Amino acid sequence: MTGGGAALAAFTRTWAPRIEAALGDLLPPADEPPVVLHEAMRYALFPGGKRLRPLLTLVGCAATGGDAGRALVAAAGIECLHTYSLVHDDLPCMDDDALRRGRPTCHTVYGEATALLVGDALLTCAFGAVATAGAAAVQRLALAAGSRGMVGGQMADLEAEGGRGARDVAHVAWIHDRKTGALITGALVVGALAGAAGAPLPGALLQLLERYGDCLGRAFQIADDCLDLTGSAAELGKNPNADAAHDKLTWPAVAGLEASLTMARQLAGEAGAIAPELVRCAAAWRGAAGATLDGAGALLQDFAIAAVERRR
Repeated sequence: MTGGGAALAAFTRTWAPRIEAALGDLLPPADEPPVVLHEAMRYALFPGGKRLRPLLTLVGCAATGGDAGRALVAAAGIECLHTYSLVHDDLPCMDDDALRRGRPTCHTVYGEATALLVGDALLTCAFGAVATAGAAAVQRLALAAGSRGMVGGQMADLEAEGGRGARDVAHVAWIHDRKTGALITGALVVGALAGAAGAPLPGALLQLLERYGDCLGRAFQIADDCLDLTGSAAELGKNPNADAAHDKLTWPAVAGLEASLTMARQLAGEAGAIAPELVRCAAAWRGAAGATLDGAGALLQDFAIAAVERRR
């Protein structure tokens, strides 16, 4: 995850290599039968993209007073689930994309049937990994990833292609909050649950995590919509202008590019404003252990800034 400030840069330097190692350990070796499937799973995951969601899982843990290391396996699982969604999104029956993370998409290299199974396998792997954070984390991931979350948002996204349905900001927001925001918020909450080690999260803290995640998720997706119009294939790692080619319902398509950029920054600001309150709530819950939360507010604020300042 690039952009943001010193707190996020330091956190990423520390944890990004550990996320990669956890992902490597989580997946079966490429030479284990069925070899083609395991090789293709690794092709889809490495080299990775921004790793925003696993980093956010660890941030959710650290910002609520937990040991981020406790959330590492769950964070790897979140990335597996995100990657499964990308592999399936790229299929010819969905967005029909040929480029992802700077190289040919999984189905382009391994064929559609194998890519479909890669997604299935990564999804299953994700739930096994998130189970290390407890039953509540598994339930949260199921809600974030299913028909009331990411998959439901993808369905609505497909239904809105070609100018069908309502073409207004409210409908775009509804899609964004599910297609992208649900898993971003879910990653934060899964991380917090991992750090809580089986203890329930206070209702007030859970609400603050959700408010922060909802603002961040919407800001991130609006920025993504804008980058599709302004970024290059080298910057994005995928083909630009894909949304326009599919006549997708995006924030710029409804509100225009400049107004969309303004809204993304406004939402990032709202997320940043929630950060101190979230940290204070976590510190009160943790009691004496709250001293370990020094810098957590800055980390959350940096993450919000990076969501809209990035170039990929």
